Amino acid sequence: MKLHHVGVACADINEEIANIHRLHKVIDQTPVVFDEQQNAELVMLTLEDGTNIELISGKQVENLVKKRISYYHLCFEVDDINAEIERLTGEGAMLVSPPKPAILFNNREVAFLYLSYGLIELVSSH
Repeated sequence: MKLHHVGVACADINEEIANIHRLHKVIDQTPVVFDEQQNAELVMLTLEDGTNIELISGKQVENLVKKRISYYHLCFEVDDINAEIERLTGEGAMLVSPPKPAILFNNREVAFLYLSYGLIELVSSH
């Protein structure tokens, strides 16, 4: 597993994009996309040190935003998403959302699990 990005919940994705550009040196940004399966607007920003920040707004994160919680998840890139899910659930993780294609990642599969330290996303490396 390799850290891929940090997921951040926000109320207004365009406002938060502007905030991040103001606070950090952004070297790359995907277009904002609406993912019907996640019922959320998504965008990925890459900072000059290589850190990726995914902004998420919409129904998916509405309750977090209302509670003023912006941290949403850590995402790890994996070679075999199903094997990693099996390994993590065997260690006590709870599968929240099984693998499904994600538009932000060119339809590579993603899955969400809850671990002792919070929510993680797994994204397939291929």
